[in-house]
Amino acid sequence: MADQKETFRALVQAAIEQFKAEKSIEGDLDASSLVRVENPPKPEMGDLGVPLFPFAKAFRMAPPAIASEVAKIINSGNADVKSLGTVAAVGPYVNIKLNKENAAGGILQKILKEGDEYGSFAEDGKKLFEGRRVMVEYSSPNTNKPLHLGHMRNDALGESVSRILKKAGAEVYRVNIINNRGVHICKSMIAYQLFHEAKGDTPESLGMKGDHFVGQCYVEFDKYSKEHPEALQQAEDMLIKWENGDKEVRDLWQKMNGWTLSGVQQTYDRTGVGFEKLYFESDTYLKGKEEIMRGLEKGIFFKAEDGSVRVDVTNVTGKGKDGEDHSKVLLRKDGTSVYITQDIGTAISRHNDWDFNQMVYVVASEQIYHFKILFHILKQLGYDWASNLYHLSYGLVNLPSGRMKSREGTVVDADDLIDSLHADALKAIQDKGRDEEVGNADEVAEKVALAALHYYLLQVSPVKDMLFNPEESLSFNGNTGPYLQYMGARIASILRKAEEQGLSANLGADSQALSLLTHESEWALIKSLGRFPQVVEKAASDLDPSQMASYIYEICKAFSAFYRDCPILSVAEENKTLASARLCLASCTLTVLRSAMNLVLVPFLEKM
Repeated sequence: MADQKETFRALVQAAIEQFKAEKSIEGDLDASSLVRVENPPKPEMGDLGVPLFPFAKAFRMAPPAIASEVAKIINSGNADVKSLGTVAAVGPYVNIKLNKENAAGGILQKILKEGDEYGSFAEDGKKLFEGRRVMVEYSSPNTNKPLHLGHMRNDALGESVSRILKKAGAEVYRVNIINNRGVHICKSMIAYQLFHEAKGDTPESLGMKGDHFVGQCYVEFDKYSKEHPEALQQAEDMLIKWENGDKEVRDLWQKMNGWTLSGVQQTYDRTGVGFEKLYFESDTYLKGKEEIMRGLEKGIFFKAEDGSVRVDVTNVTGKGKDGEDHSKVLLRKDGTSVYITQDIGTAISRHNDWDFNQMVYVVASEQIYHFKILFHILKQLGYDWASNLYHLSYGLVNLPSGRMKSREGTVVDADDLIDSLHADALKAIQDKGRDEEVGNADEVAEKVALAALHYYLLQVSPVKDMLFNPEESLSFNGNTGPYLQYMGARIASILRKAEEQGLSANLGADSQALSLLTHESEWALIKSLGRFPQVVEKAASDLDPSQMASYIYEICKAFSAFYRDCPILSVAEENKTLASARLCLASCTLTVLRSAMNLVLVPFLEKM
């Protein structure tokens, strides 16, 4: 619909310029920047519309009156209008009902021409985000426990945002910060020394994934410390030994980190999550300390009475209720770093490694305050690129049973959750007797499980807290990942059956055949397909995969209505050209659907 949209925009702009001249409006009125083409909320209002609110002040007229005059000018003998569609004033808008015969062909032929690249280009033919370099940080696991349900939302958001940005033409560099140092890491290490080291326990000897074993140690420490409060001080002392390079502590640390990272990587491979580079806090925290000392020398930071190094953050947080300024600790009095110190070093290292013009941190909303201060500190240190840092904040995710707590062992382990979804999906396939029809039932069940998990997590706006309901996520009806997979498999099946009957979608790809697609259900589907580039651009701009998720569901519903109202195979004997045109529409729908599903991490299935 891009060509029709641009033509309509040009018609409205020219009419406004003419109306401006007729009314002798003086001054700068840049109609080109003010004419914005939108999609009317209801089909009966038109297919495209332009709001006239921005012109009310200059013309000293109400927007509906301006719309009426602009529509009259457009309709007064303009030859382009008749081939494009019917223009009318609808309240404060100038709307157009496009000529279906012409518009359908333009949209579908564009999809056929661009194929998998469809959705990446703006109206001028350039990639939507051409020239943009975006670094995206997500996942950020701790090496004292396995990935859990909260990580799954983080991973899904980060990977989906990265894919959407790439689809929009941006160059994307995915990074992951591994939280592999700190008191919490030492807690797992102490538990290992207390309960496992003498027995020579390893993940292999116990038949466990490495991250699960280390996570078990973390839970064991929490239980132990409740009866032995001195254990907390032992963890603090171990961290100081680690920072001083104690060989015994470092050797154990490396061994247990290796176990965790090996297990976490298996989960990444399973869920389709990947990164261009891993960063480790153990490598970057010293860089942060160097920056803090540099800032202290320059007077950006100050040394508090207790010996800690701090920064004034009153400009970020405002004054306290007592009227006092607020400060943030950057180095403890014993010289050890805190979390934000490490983030400072990591941010600087990243920009040195890859010169981004935008950096996106995918981190839970609990850290909003942290990132406001981090960005403030980097600006204070003189890094101009700090203005391009963005915190993609997302809400908490829990099961209906309540909030998760890693140290108490109530966390919902990611692997266990996917295993459970996999088992339920496999049972559904077997109960329906479709084991042989789908091919490898176990492989299909895995893809259904991932679709259920990822789509359920991504269909909700990132800022909202959410409950993950496993049973709802696996439903094959309604707004779920498995439903999208079912619709994709259904379209693929239609195309296979058509090929078996000697029908080809290619025969329906010429303008004459596509001009037959005038049924309202056909047109609704075609318009939805034509919106794909706009949805990609908006979802990429807003860093919001839920917009893409909603769009895919819209496509599936539109195709379902089309297939209900417009038979394909059964109409072939009466009108082979119409059947081929409808096959072409089905093929284009599949192209868009596969591409869009990939953007929200929903695996496509040929058979289901």
